[in-house]
Amino acid sequence: MNNAVKAAIAAVFVIAAVGGGYWMGTQRAGPAAGAPGAPGVAKGGAATGGGEITVEAVKVATTSLPQTITTVGSLRSDESVTLRPEVAGRINSIGFQEGQRVAKGALLVRLDTSVPQAEVQQARANLVLSKNKFDRAVDLAKSNFISGQARDEAENNLKVTEAALQLAEAKLAKMDLRAPFAGIIGLRSVSIGDYVKEGADLVNLESIDPLKVDFRVPEVYMRQVQVGQALQIQLDALPGKTFEGRVFAVNPLIDAAGRSVVIRALVRNPDTSLRPGMFARVRLITRDAQDAMVLPEQALVPQGDQQFVYRVIDGKAVRTKVEVGQRRDSKVEILNGVAKDDVIVTAGQLKLRDGAPVNVAGAASAKSSATAAALPTPTGTGVTGGGNSVITPANAAPGKADAAPPSPPKS
Repeated sequence: MNNAVKAAIAAVFVIAAVGGGYWMGTQRAGPAAGAPGAPGVAKGGAATGGGEITVEAVKVATTSLPQTITTVGSLRSDESVTLRPEVAGRINSIGFQEGQRVAKGALLVRLDTSVPQAEVQQARANLVLSKNKFDRAVDLAKSNFISGQARDEAENNLKVTEAALQLAEAKLAKMDLRAPFAGIIGLRSVSIGDYVKEGADLVNLESIDPLKVDFRVPEVYMRQVQVGQALQIQLDALPGKTFEGRVFAVNPLIDAAGRSVVIRALVRNPDTSLRPGMFARVRLITRDAQDAMVLPEQALVPQGDQQFVYRVIDGKAVRTKVEVGQRRDSKVEILNGVAKDDVIVTAGQLKLRDGAPVNVAGAASAKSSATAAALPTPTGTGVTGGGNSVITPANAAPGKADAAPPSPPKS
């Protein structure tokens, strides 16, 4: 056999193999997509056999969705003061332990009182002498032994000595530094025996229950902020904890540098876990909507600066303009444009147009299941395979449901 014959035979085998493979592929492929009898695609917006566009949709839900402003702030003491003496002197005693609670009016620091006490005693002695002189002047004036001017001078000297005593007592009182309010004392910077001048820092006193929270919001939110609004704060130093507070003051002056307004709130701190100076993350609740309408964000169809959705009404898609509010956790608040329980398309909007017939995927599946459940069951043994039910005769032998009928007898 020469080479030409061998090449011809090989070519025939190759052509036969290619043709057989193509024939088997066309037999397995079945009816083409979109051809008569081909099943419709039921997801992603593809057209079904009846010309409808299958989409996914949800109903408009209502939920509690408070409107909030998130910002950062700092904690401040409700009351804070640094004790400073009004007069110079040497520290005689310290009546507190650093970091402890003190009551209002408690003695904290006492300066040396030897000189002021002596001045008080001197003023009291002068007062006694002036009072006696005034009493004698009154008696002599009644008997006309002295003039009225002498009596007036005695009275004036009495008043001067009374004022001198009050001044000496005031100086003596300033030797004692007392707590102006109840709170927690800080760390002192002086010791017993130190000589301090007027205005020298001695120790700080803080009232930390409740605490103040100072934070800023942009001026565009000025109309949303009101006294009495609730807020929540979280702190990086105390992860996982949330503290409640309430706004009690809004600064009438807007900061010209940052165009923001300073807001002050109070937060309870009974266990003193919060401390002044902490960094706080503030969530201010400006409106507590109990029945806000929400939709998944993928339901929105933006066009320019406007937002639209497709409502499903009587099996058709109706393009509707909506006004959106705040967004949170992949949800968006719908202020107007839709009503409660409206069916809104969430997938497949790209192939929709206003008035197009649609088929909701979930609704179609539920309808098919209900229809199949309502069909009567034929008599016999049902054998299910591959999703199709095959009914066999009642007198058929077990396992022979798919067997071919017996051949007729030969004549």
